Amino acid sequence: MTITEMRNKRNRLVETMDGFLDTHKGEHGALSAADDATYKEMEAEFASLTNEIQRMERREDIEAELKRPVSKPIIEKPMTADSDKPKKTGRASAEYKNALLQAMRTNFRQISNVLQEGVDANGGYLVPDEYDSRLIDILNEENVMRSLGTRITTSGEHKINIAATKPAAAWIEEGGTLTFGEATFDQIILDAHKLHVAIKVTEELLYDNAFNLENYIITQFGKALSNAEEDAFINGTGVGQPLGILAATGGAQVGVTTASSTKVTADEIINLVYSLKRPYRKNAVFLANDVCVAELRKLKDNNGQYLWQPSLQAGEPDRVLGYKVYTSPYFPVPTAGGTAVAFGDFSYYNIGDRGTRSIAELKELFAGNGMVGFVAKERVDGKLVLPEAIKLLQMKSGS
Repeated sequence: MTITEMRNKRNRLVETMDGFLDTHKGEHGALSAADDATYKEMEAEFASLTNEIQRMERREDIEAELKRPVSKPIIEKPMTADSDKPKKTGRASAEYKNALLQAMRTNFRQISNVLQEGVDANGGYLVPDEYDSRLIDILNEENVMRSLGTRITTSGEHKINIAATKPAAAWIEEGGTLTFGEATFDQIILDAHKLHVAIKVTEELLYDNAFNLENYIITQFGKALSNAEEDAFINGTGVGQPLGILAATGGAQVGVTTASSTKVTADEIINLVYSLKRPYRKNAVFLANDVCVAELRKLKDNNGQYLWQPSLQAGEPDRVLGYKVYTSPYFPVPTAGGTAVAFGDFSYYNIGDRGTRSIAELKELFAGNGMVGFVAKERVDGKLVLPEAIKLLQMKSGS
């Protein structure tokens, strides 16, 4: 008889004992001598069952102790044990990471069941959590707009409410009639546009265990996605891609138009700074192309002092008029009628990352050439939620 059966038998005995007491007590609430003897026999049986159950539980504990390993195998390099940290599960686990690498190196002929934890809807495999985090790091490092903007992780259509009109105070005479204004709100929606990058890898690289395949693929994917993102966040049209800060509708506002179609003056840079409302200037920065930045470095004020202030600390951007200067190769080169410089608080540019990036493998497309293709996909959107937060310096049209 098992422990569970013994416990059930004891429970039934308790119920019988309770019922016996309810039906055999006399008018004074006491048992007769015969009934008392019967009840004591049931108590003895209860004690016997309890002792037997406890004995069986001790026996199970002994068997469990005997089955435990006498020593723990060494599976890590010296000084790398991390037993105090919680064990990672799912796509963050070491098992998933190793299984994904093994599948890639064997042209997906050896697929472990652990990969089922991240099966992509289109037949790919979701990037393990560790990989996704490092890919984000690459995007942040390479993409100037990701470092300046506000990043949001979305699971669906993300709606951002914007105050369109605000209540205003008004003076009234004593006993006068109150006037009521209306507070209205606009709404900006962050959707998701699909971005992908594909590379081909020779089968020899996949089979070479000494080659650090994961870093190679992550680095290449990260750089390609980063470049495409930065271009869209600046110049995107909003059709099939994010809406950039230079978009004619929904982008930043023109703060100053230059007097010349070819040159920018120091006074125009100063005017650009003060065309931005004071609250936005607190966290404002400049963004321009390297070609324009080269011209900014030559500008002097009326006292002959350069506006440019070189950085005194490694990794810290240079400054103009006390504001940090960032460059992007995707910011347009100044031309007649075009944009030369953007100045403002770029945290009002919202970047919405939808879901998790994924890697898919294309083993048939390049099979004849002895190569295997891999595709990384992501869904992302970006919009400037307050156009007045960034002002543009626009070059004069014509000559």
